[in-house]
Amino acid sequence: MYLDDRRHEVASATLQSHHYRLKQFVEWCEDQGIENLNEFSGRDIHRFRVKRRDEDGVATATMKGQLATLRKFLRFCASIDGVEQGLDEKIILPTTTADDAREVMLEPERAQKVLEHLDQYRYATLEHALLTVLWHTGLRIGAAIGLDIGDYSAEEQYIELVHRPDEGTSLKNRSNGERLVALNNRVCTVLDDWLEVNHPGVVDDHGRDPLFATNRDRLSRNRGRTIAYQYSRPCVYDGTCPHDRDMDTCDSLPTSQAHSCPSSLSPHPIRRGSITYHLQQDTPKPVVGSRMDLGLDVLDRHYDERTKEEKLRQRRQYLPDDE
Repeated sequence: MYLDDRRHEVASATLQSHHYRLKQFVEWCEDQGIENLNEFSGRDIHRFRVKRRDEDGVATATMKGQLATLRKFLRFCASIDGVEQGLDEKIILPTTTADDAREVMLEPERAQKVLEHLDQYRYATLEHALLTVLWHTGLRIGAAIGLDIGDYSAEEQYIELVHRPDEGTSLKNRSNGERLVALNNRVCTVLDDWLEVNHPGVVDDHGRDPLFATNRDRLSRNRGRTIAYQYSRPCVYDGTCPHDRDMDTCDSLPTSQAHSCPSSLSPHPIRRGSITYHLQQDTPKPVVGSRMDLGLDVLDRHYDERTKEEKLRQRRQYLPDDE
């Protein structure tokens, strides 16, 4: 009932995230023999929190997200007399620090190696086109797979992000995330060659022409993640294994198991690396925020991976010279 109530308020990706987070809570309730929330109390909330923290080893930032979703769920339950009024107020969110927000990212040098490998061995393929766009634009994977061929302007060199929830693709920030994103000559060349030579020409279930497509349909989110995992493995683009594994028998060698490689990356670290790279290149924060669909507070807290020395150097250029 809660998910159905939120269905028309949030993007599909957000709804999926809420479903996953609440699934952990439902499974815990089942393990505890809790079948009715009418008697659910603050003590139960505390027990669930301790279990996720101590037994499951959930990170502080992840815990904060899960408890925030649980709080919204309990608030909804209270509105339909499913739990006692005010129970949601008993959930105290943990305080996160800057260190909690730091996560792995794709470094510029590594991104260059990945793209050079694709340039040489997989030129103008789906994988090449997708990862080139993701690195250059910092798009979320959901936004990228929602692009149509008509959203790309080769002449004006940009892609247009459009919120289309009724046609199977939505943006995280809905219509507020709609924007034009500039491309450079190199990215446009790859996209042009992808469309001319290797694009399968398929139409999706809504009669639209997807920019990124497989032989059967619009590229799915799962397949997009698999591509990121697959080509971010060092053994693929560098021919080496930093984990001293036998590359002929490694369990992460099959594409379906690429995610199990300790060095493989999902699309989100590619986005984080792209954002940090733009900042390292002295792109002003408001420009990066607008391009990547980020508020400046979120950018600072979760995506700016520059060192203190890099920030100092970049600030120094804006200071007036003493005469």
